[in-house]
Amino acid sequence: MLACWALLLLQIFSVASNASQTVFGAPAYDDGLFTPLEDMNALSETEFSVLGHPVFPNYEVRIKKSAFCDETVKAYTGYIDIEARHIFFYFFESRNDPDTDDVIFWTNGGPGCSSSLGLFMELGPCRISDGNGTSFHPESWNTNANIFFVDQPIGVGFSYADYGETVGTTEEAAKDIAAFIFVFFEHFTKFKGRSFHMTGESYGGRYVPVFAAEVYDQNAKLAKSHTPINLTSIMIGNGITDFYNQMTSPFDMQCTAASIPPILNIAQCVHMKQIIPRCEQRFKESCVDIFDATDCAAAATFCDTHLRRPFWQAERNPYDISQACDADGLKDNLCYPVTAHIRAYLSRPAVREALGVDPTVPANFSSCSPTVSTDFHAQMDGFRLTQDYVGGLLERGVRVLIYVGTYDWICNWVGNERWTLALEWSGQAAFAAEPLRPWAVGGDFANGRAGLARSANGLTFATIDRAGHMVPYDKPKEALDLLQRWLSGEGF
Repeated sequence: MLACWALLLLQIFSVASNASQTVFGAPAYDDGLFTPLEDMNALSETEFSVLGHPVFPNYEVRIKKSAFCDETVKAYTGYIDIEARHIFFYFFESRNDPDTDDVIFWTNGGPGCSSSLGLFMELGPCRISDGNGTSFHPESWNTNANIFFVDQPIGVGFSYADYGETVGTTEEAAKDIAAFIFVFFEHFTKFKGRSFHMTGESYGGRYVPVFAAEVYDQNAKLAKSHTPINLTSIMIGNGITDFYNQMTSPFDMQCTAASIPPILNIAQCVHMKQIIPRCEQRFKESCVDIFDATDCAAAATFCDTHLRRPFWQAERNPYDISQACDADGLKDNLCYPVTAHIRAYLSRPAVREALGVDPTVPANFSSCSPTVSTDFHAQMDGFRLTQDYVGGLLERGVRVLIYVGTYDWICNWVGNERWTLALEWSGQAAFAAEPLRPWAVGGDFANGRAGLARSANGLTFATIDRAGHMVPYDKPKEALDLLQRWLSGEGF
């Protein structure tokens, strides 16, 4: 989950301080102290093993076996320790062949929402649908892939800091994630060379391109002495990536039949249509051509008031426009009561002990952190030109999948199609020339189409019919088929 540009504006709801940047090629201690652990079976269920690497002397990884969720696969949990900052993660082996299958990194959005939402609500090996705990999920994305779920940045989910340290920008968070990935692959060498895919949804549309670019650039710095991470692709579900080209799409979702019949009255829509040119001009002048934090924030507030605030009066679910949800439902459980069951499960002392959650983490689990959200908003992080990272990755052969549920309002398919068509890169003309084509689960249209897709030169845009913001939650079979097509390179 769980927040696009609208929630950037609407607020309805171990040893030292920050890690210093490592100088590549100049380790702070003897290389001989680093011994790869290699075999994950050697990990304990009761105690953490601590992994380090001389290239990143300020980073360590604590990891242990954690028997929970799905007894058919091996699961691990732990922390990425960056001096006094600690990022929690889950790792699940593939149900198929963990020794050969690809590796996936998943993050939820927010900014400030825990990836436990993706794990227990959407695409993990188990789901939590009521107060009885976990149940087996047959359409998990670890069906034939190894997968990480990461609570990032600091302060999200089970992640914590010793002295109140925070991270306020995606670029800063990217350094921590890239270092962790490197240390993990260096220790568990069986994963070296595997195809690696970085994935996320919502604000993950900002996170994932920046994180992937950091991994790619880190590879270039370390290539002479270490095996590069085989960064193969990025996947973004219902993301916010190009705020400028996605900005006006709420008009289409509220005032046209882009997904469902119009939900606002004609007078409201006429007013919104008249405001759009002013918003485009103000954003371009203050946020795009020259970034001025004060003027950009003023433009965002003005345009949010006129283009998005009317939606909240309609009492619809911003993550599924076909469903009702009042302000209390949005504030209390993001319009999905299942999130309350996830919070209750992750607040159980026995569960936290099994996972290895640090005892200093607050006893009552929180799905999303308002503190982290506020820190990122204060830095205007969501108004950076993230699409340029996507273009840079495409130019370097990293494939990109943008998938979108058609019932989402907050990071909708209209805005995502709009920015992918506007993206400046060498394949732009070829991509724009491709029509949208229907696709179906298993290629079988007997049961109807799953959505539409456009693809060229490594970039794919795909819709999933009647899915909301959390595509794997609403359409698990279609989401798994989408993933497996992508991992296999089958295409659409």
